[in-house]
Amino acid sequence: MEQFSSQIVIDPNIRFGKPCIKGTRIAVVDILQWLASGMSKEEILADFPILKEEHILAALAFAANREAFIKIVAA
Repeated sequence: MEQFSSQIVIDPNIRFGKPCIKGTRIAVVDILQWLASGMSKEEILADFPILKEEHILAALAFAANREAFIKIVAA
């Protein structure tokens, strides 16, 4: 699950510190939204040739890892 750490960077000077794919200005949230909207990995890769499949998998792993740390507080 930690394979994303070499692919994802957080830099306050890029996209206001959103987690991004290293060497791009494409944020993890962009990839997640594209997938959620129904785009396939192949469509994303065709539209954004700078991305590779491992970048999409890293974005998913990053999101899954973050989700694992969210705590639900009962009201």
